[in-house]
Amino acid sequence: MKKSTAAVFILSAILLAGDISGIVTIFHAGSLAVPLEIIEEQFEAMYPEVDIRRESAGSVACARKITELGREDCDIMASADYRVIDNMLISDYASWNAIFATNRMVLAYTPESRLADEINAVNWIEILQNEDIEWGHSDPDADPCGYRTLLLLQLAEDYYGIPGLAVSLIDNRDERNIRPRSVELISLLESGHLDYAFEYLSVAVQHDLEYVDFAPEINLGDPDYADLYATASTEIAGSSPGETKTVTGAPIAYGITLLNQAPNGEAARAFLEYLLSPEGGLAVLAEKGQPPFIPCRISSETDVASIPECLDHLVE
Repeated sequence: MKKSTAAVFILSAILLAGDISGIVTIFHAGSLAVPLEIIEEQFEAMYPEVDIRRESAGSVACARKITELGREDCDIMASADYRVIDNMLISDYASWNAIFATNRMVLAYTPESRLADEINAVNWIEILQNEDIEWGHSDPDADPCGYRTLLLLQLAEDYYGIPGLAVSLIDNRDERNIRPRSVELISLLESGHLDYAFEYLSVAVQHDLEYVDFAPEINLGDPDYADLYATASTEIAGSSPGETKTVTGAPIAYGITLLNQAPNGEAARAFLEYLLSPEGGLAVLAEKGQPPFIPCRISSETDVASIPECLDHLVE
Protein backbone atom coordinates (compact mmCIF):
# COMPACT_ATOMS: atom_id res chain seq x y z
CA MET A 1 0.00 0.00 0.00
CA LYS A 2 1.45 3.37 -1.01
CA LYS A 3 1.38 6.31 1.37
CA SER A 4 -1.43 7.90 -0.61
CA THR A 5 -3.44 4.70 -0.28
CA ALA A 6 -2.72 4.58 3.46
CA ALA A 7 -3.96 8.15 3.78
CA VAL A 8 -7.14 7.24 1.91
CA PHE A 9 -7.61 4.28 4.24
CA ILE A 10 -7.28 6.46 7.36
CA LEU A 11 -9.65 9.07 5.89
CA SER A 12 -12.16 6.34 5.01
CA ALA A 13 -11.88 4.96 8.53
CA ILE A 14 -12.68 8.37 9.98
CA LEU A 15 -15.68 8.79 7.68
CA LEU A 16 -16.99 5.30 8.45
CA ALA A 17 -16.24 5.33 12.17
CA GLY A 18 -19.73 6.42 13.10
CA ASP A 19 -21.28 3.60 11.10
CA ILE A 20 -19.17 0.80 12.56
CA SER A 21 -19.67 -0.20 16.16
CA GLY A 22 -20.10 -3.09 18.57
CA ILE A 23 -17.96 -5.93 19.87
CA VAL A 24 -15.47 -7.85 17.71
CA THR A 25 -14.26 -11.07 19.32
CA ILE A 26 -10.93 -12.49 18.20
CA PHE A 27 -9.53 -15.91 19.12
CA HIS A 28 -5.78 -15.82 18.55
CA ALA A 29 -2.47 -17.58 19.12
CA GLY A 30 -0.62 -16.55 22.26
CA SER A 31 2.40 -15.48 20.22
CA LEU A 32 0.25 -12.72 18.66
CA ALA A 33 -0.77 -11.20 22.00
CA VAL A 34 1.77 -8.35 22.07
CA PRO A 35 1.32 -7.05 18.50
CA LEU A 36 -2.46 -7.50 18.60
CA GLU A 37 -2.67 -5.41 21.76
CA ILE A 38 -0.99 -2.54 19.90
CA ILE A 39 -3.07 -3.05 16.76
CA GLU A 40 -6.23 -3.11 18.88
CA GLU A 41 -5.35 0.26 20.46
CA GLN A 42 -4.64 1.81 17.06
CA PHE A 43 -7.84 0.47 15.52
CA GLU A 44 -10.07 1.52 18.40
CA ALA A 45 -8.62 5.02 18.17
CA MET A 46 -9.95 5.17 14.60
CA TYR A 47 -13.21 3.37 15.44
CA PRO A 48 -14.12 4.48 18.98
CA GLU A 49 -17.48 2.74 18.85
CA VAL A 50 -15.83 -0.68 18.32
CA ASP A 51 -14.70 -2.82 21.23
CA ILE A 52 -12.08 -5.43 20.27
CA ARG A 53 -12.11 -8.37 22.66
CA ARG A 54 -9.29 -10.88 22.35
CA GLU A 55 -9.00 -14.41 23.71
CA SER A 56 -5.50 -15.88 23.63
CA ALA A 57 -4.86 -19.63 23.55
CA GLY A 58 -2.98 -22.24 21.61
CA SER A 59 -4.13 -22.15 17.99
CA VAL A 60 -5.58 -25.66 18.07
CA ALA A 61 -7.37 -24.83 21.31
CA CYS A 62 -8.77 -21.69 19.65
CA ALA A 63 -10.19 -23.72 16.79
CA ARG A 64 -11.70 -26.25 19.18
CA LYS A 65 -13.59 -23.47 20.94
CA ILE A 66 -15.40 -23.03 17.65
CA THR A 67 -15.71 -26.60 16.41
CA GLU A 68 -16.24 -28.47 19.68
CA LEU A 69 -17.43 -25.93 22.24
CA GLY A 70 -19.78 -24.17 19.84
CA ARG A 71 -18.54 -20.66 20.56
CA GLU A 72 -20.70 -18.63 18.19
CA ASP A 73 -19.49 -15.26 19.51
CA CYS A 74 -16.17 -15.45 17.61
CA ASP A 75 -15.71 -13.11 14.63
CA ILE A 76 -12.03 -13.65 13.73
CA MET A 77 -9.51 -16.39 14.36
CA ALA A 78 -5.75 -15.90 13.96
CA SER A 79 -3.53 -18.98 14.09
CA ALA A 80 0.22 -19.46 14.48
CA ASP A 81 -0.13 -22.24 11.90
CA TYR A 82 -2.38 -21.41 8.96
CA ARG A 83 -3.00 -25.14 8.49
CA VAL A 84 -5.08 -25.20 11.69
CA ILE A 85 -7.61 -22.96 9.95
CA ASP A 86 -7.43 -24.97 6.73
CA ASN A 87 -7.87 -28.30 8.49
CA MET A 88 -10.32 -27.41 11.27
CA LEU A 89 -12.41 -24.45 10.08
CA ILE A 90 -12.63 -24.50 6.30
CA SER A 91 -15.23 -24.99 4.93
CA ASP A 92 -17.80 -25.55 7.69
CA TYR A 93 -16.88 -22.48 9.76
CA ALA A 94 -14.85 -20.23 7.43
CA SER A 95 -14.33 -19.83 3.68
CA TRP A 96 -10.94 -18.16 3.29
CA ASN A 97 -7.57 -18.05 5.01
CA ALA A 98 -4.99 -15.25 4.64
CA ILE A 99 -1.36 -16.15 5.37
CA PHE A 100 0.04 -12.95 6.82
CA ALA A 101 3.27 -13.51 8.81
CA THR A 102 6.12 -15.89 9.50
CA ASN A 103 8.43 -16.66 12.42
CA ARG A 104 11.13 -19.11 13.48
CA MET A 105 11.87 -21.32 16.45
CA VAL A 106 14.47 -20.41 19.07
CA LEU A 107 15.51 -21.66 22.50
CA ALA A 108 14.79 -18.87 24.98
CA TYR A 109 16.48 -18.32 28.34
CA THR A 110 17.52 -15.61 30.81
CA PRO A 111 20.98 -14.56 32.06
CA GLU A 112 20.15 -16.43 35.29
CA SER A 113 19.46 -19.75 33.53
CA ARG A 114 21.90 -22.48 34.44
CA LEU A 115 24.78 -22.66 31.92
CA ALA A 116 23.51 -19.47 30.29
CA ASP A 117 27.10 -18.31 29.84
CA GLU A 118 28.01 -21.49 27.98
CA ILE A 119 25.08 -22.39 25.75
CA ASN A 120 25.33 -21.80 21.99
CA ALA A 121 23.97 -23.03 18.67
CA VAL A 122 26.13 -26.17 18.84
CA ASN A 123 26.14 -27.39 22.45
CA TRP A 124 22.46 -26.79 23.28
CA ILE A 125 21.71 -30.44 22.61
CA GLU A 126 24.19 -31.45 25.31
CA ILE A 127 22.95 -28.86 27.80
CA LEU A 128 19.30 -29.91 27.44
CA GLN A 129 20.34 -33.48 28.26
CA ASN A 130 21.98 -32.32 31.51
CA GLU A 131 19.99 -33.71 34.45
CA ASP A 132 20.35 -30.43 36.34
CA ILE A 133 18.66 -28.44 33.56
CA GLU A 134 14.93 -27.68 33.54
CA TRP A 135 13.46 -27.01 30.11
CA GLY A 136 10.00 -27.03 28.63
CA HIS A 137 7.70 -26.43 25.69
CA SER A 138 4.02 -25.90 25.03
CA ASP A 139 1.40 -28.64 24.63
CA PRO A 140 1.61 -30.19 21.13
CA ASP A 141 -2.10 -31.06 21.28
CA ALA A 142 -3.11 -27.43 21.85
CA ASP A 143 -0.38 -25.18 20.49
CA PRO A 144 1.58 -25.25 17.20
CA CYS A 145 4.72 -24.12 19.04
CA GLY A 146 4.49 -27.39 20.97
CA TYR A 147 4.34 -29.69 17.98
CA ARG A 148 6.90 -27.55 16.19
CA THR A 149 9.27 -28.20 19.09
CA LEU A 150 8.93 -31.95 18.51
CA LEU A 151 9.46 -31.48 14.78
CA LEU A 152 12.55 -29.37 15.43
CA LEU A 153 14.03 -32.07 17.67
CA GLN A 154 13.52 -34.65 14.93
CA LEU A 155 15.20 -32.40 12.39
CA ALA A 156 18.07 -31.79 14.83
CA GLU A 157 18.62 -35.54 15.15
CA ASP A 158 19.29 -35.79 11.42
CA TYR A 159 21.14 -32.46 11.22
CA TYR A 160 23.63 -33.45 13.91
CA GLY A 161 23.70 -37.12 12.87
CA ILE A 162 22.92 -38.42 16.36
CA PRO A 163 20.47 -41.36 16.29
CA GLY A 164 17.98 -41.27 19.16
CA LEU A 165 18.69 -37.62 19.99
CA ALA A 166 15.05 -36.51 19.99
CA VAL A 167 14.01 -39.26 22.41
CA SER A 168 17.02 -38.59 24.63
CA LEU A 169 16.12 -34.92 24.87
CA ILE A 170 12.45 -35.58 25.63
CA ASP A 171 13.42 -38.11 28.29
CA ASN A 172 15.20 -35.29 30.15
CA ARG A 173 12.15 -32.99 29.99
CA ASP A 174 9.83 -33.08 33.00
CA GLU A 175 6.19 -33.34 31.86
CA ARG A 176 5.34 -30.65 34.42
CA ASN A 177 7.24 -28.25 32.18
CA ILE A 178 4.61 -28.48 29.43
CA ARG A 179 2.13 -25.61 29.31
CA PRO A 180 -0.96 -25.03 27.12
CA ARG A 181 0.61 -21.96 25.44
CA SER A 182 4.24 -21.18 24.73
CA VAL A 183 3.90 -17.68 26.21
CA GLU A 184 2.99 -19.24 29.57
CA LEU A 185 6.56 -20.51 29.79
CA ILE A 186 7.91 -16.96 29.97
CA SER A 187 6.94 -16.46 33.62
CA LEU A 188 8.60 -19.79 34.46
CA LEU A 189 11.80 -18.60 32.80
CA GLU A 190 11.71 -15.26 34.55
CA SER A 191 11.03 -16.84 37.95
CA GLY A 192 13.85 -19.37 37.53
CA HIS A 193 11.58 -22.42 37.52
CA LEU A 194 12.72 -23.11 33.95
CA ASP A 195 16.17 -22.66 32.49
CA TYR A 196 15.17 -22.93 28.82
CA ALA A 197 11.99 -22.95 26.75
CA PHE A 198 11.28 -23.44 23.06
CA GLU A 199 9.64 -20.26 21.77
CA TYR A 200 9.11 -18.26 18.63
CA LEU A 201 11.73 -15.62 17.87
CA SER A 202 9.11 -12.89 18.12
CA VAL A 203 8.15 -13.96 21.65
CA ALA A 204 11.78 -13.93 22.78
CA VAL A 205 12.31 -10.47 21.24
CA GLN A 206 9.09 -9.02 22.67
CA HIS A 207 9.96 -10.19 26.19
CA ASP A 208 13.66 -9.28 26.09
CA LEU A 209 14.82 -12.87 26.49
CA GLU A 210 18.17 -14.31 25.50
CA TYR A 211 17.93 -17.04 22.88
CA VAL A 212 19.80 -19.66 20.90
CA ASP A 213 19.25 -19.14 17.18
CA PHE A 214 19.06 -22.53 15.48
CA ALA A 215 20.41 -23.40 12.06
CA PRO A 216 17.88 -22.71 9.26
CA GLU A 217 17.84 -26.43 8.49
CA ILE A 218 15.95 -27.03 11.75
CA ASN A 219 14.35 -23.72 12.85
CA LEU A 220 11.25 -24.09 10.62
CA GLY A 221 11.64 -20.49 9.50
CA ASP A 222 13.23 -20.71 6.05
CA PRO A 223 11.03 -21.52 3.03
CA ASP A 224 14.12 -22.74 1.16
CA TYR A 225 14.15 -25.77 3.46
CA ALA A 226 10.47 -26.66 3.09
CA ASP A 227 11.26 -30.08 1.62
CA LEU A 228 13.66 -30.85 4.46
CA TYR A 229 11.15 -29.75 7.10
CA ALA A 230 8.58 -32.07 5.53
CA THR A 231 10.71 -35.10 6.44
CA ALA A 232 9.70 -34.64 10.10
CA SER A 233 6.27 -35.51 11.46
CA THR A 234 4.54 -36.07 14.77
CA GLU A 235 1.16 -37.22 16.07
CA ILE A 236 -1.18 -34.93 17.99
CA ALA A 237 -4.65 -35.43 19.42
CA GLY A 238 -7.52 -35.43 16.94
CA SER A 239 -10.98 -33.97 17.33
CA SER A 240 -12.46 -37.14 18.84
CA PRO A 241 -11.31 -38.99 22.00
CA GLY A 242 -8.58 -41.48 21.13
CA GLU A 243 -8.17 -40.06 17.64
CA THR A 244 -4.82 -38.76 16.43
CA LYS A 245 -3.66 -36.85 13.39
CA THR A 246 -0.27 -36.39 11.79
CA VAL A 247 1.42 -33.00 11.58
CA THR A 248 4.24 -32.64 9.07
CA GLY A 249 7.05 -30.09 9.27
CA ALA A 250 6.65 -26.93 7.18
CA PRO A 251 7.89 -23.33 7.23
CA ILE A 252 6.11 -21.34 9.94
CA ALA A 253 3.24 -19.29 8.53
CA TYR A 254 0.42 -17.53 10.40
CA GLY A 255 -3.14 -17.50 9.10
CA ILE A 256 -6.24 -15.45 9.82
CA THR A 257 -9.88 -15.74 8.83
CA LEU A 258 -13.34 -14.27 9.31
CA LEU A 259 -15.89 -16.77 10.58
CA ASN A 260 -18.82 -17.41 8.25
CA GLN A 261 -21.29 -16.62 11.02
CA ALA A 262 -19.35 -13.72 12.53
CA PRO A 263 -21.76 -11.78 14.78
CA ASN A 264 -20.26 -8.42 13.79
CA GLY A 265 -18.98 -8.99 10.29
CA GLU A 266 -18.90 -5.32 9.28
CA ALA A 267 -16.60 -4.24 12.12
CA ALA A 268 -14.56 -7.43 11.82
CA ARG A 269 -13.90 -6.77 8.13
CA ALA A 270 -12.75 -3.24 8.96
CA PHE A 271 -10.37 -4.63 11.57
CA LEU A 272 -8.98 -7.18 9.12
CA GLU A 273 -8.43 -4.46 6.52
CA TYR A 274 -6.36 -2.52 9.05
CA LEU A 275 -4.51 -5.58 10.36
CA LEU A 276 -3.48 -6.75 6.88
CA SER A 277 -2.43 -3.31 5.61
CA PRO A 278 1.34 -2.70 5.28
CA GLU A 279 1.15 0.65 7.10
CA GLY A 280 -1.20 -0.71 9.76
CA GLY A 281 -1.06 -4.07 11.45
CA LEU A 282 1.69 -5.56 9.31
CA ALA A 283 4.01 -2.71 10.28
CA VAL A 284 3.41 -3.54 13.94
CA LEU A 285 4.19 -7.20 13.32
CA ALA A 286 7.44 -6.31 11.58
CA GLU A 287 8.46 -4.09 14.50
CA LYS A 288 7.71 -6.89 16.96
CA GLY A 289 9.81 -9.55 15.26
CA GLN A 290 7.16 -11.29 13.16
CA PRO A 291 8.05 -10.65 9.50
CA PRO A 292 4.82 -10.09 7.53
CA PHE A 293 3.98 -11.25 4.05
CA ILE A 294 3.34 -8.19 1.87
CA PRO A 295 1.01 -8.71 0.20
CA CYS A 296 -0.59 -11.49 2.22
CA ARG A 297 -1.09 -14.85 0.53
CA ILE A 298 -4.15 -17.07 0.52
CA SER A 299 -4.10 -20.75 1.39
CA SER A 300 -4.86 -23.45 -1.13
CA GLU A 301 -8.13 -24.20 0.70
CA THR A 302 -9.46 -20.67 0.23
CA ASP A 303 -12.60 -19.99 -1.76
CA VAL A 304 -11.25 -16.95 -3.59
CA ALA A 305 -14.73 -15.63 -4.33
CA SER A 306 -15.42 -15.44 -0.60
CA ILE A 307 -12.59 -13.01 0.24
CA PRO A 308 -14.14 -9.71 1.37
CA GLU A 309 -13.90 -7.02 -1.29
CA CYS A 310 -12.16 -4.66 1.15
CA LEU A 311 -9.23 -7.14 1.32
CA ASP A 312 -8.77 -7.69 -2.41
CA HIS A 313 -5.92 -5.18 -2.65
CA LEU A 314 -4.12 -6.71 0.36
CA VAL A 315 -3.89 -10.37 -0.67
CA GLU A 316 -2.67 -12.32 -3.64
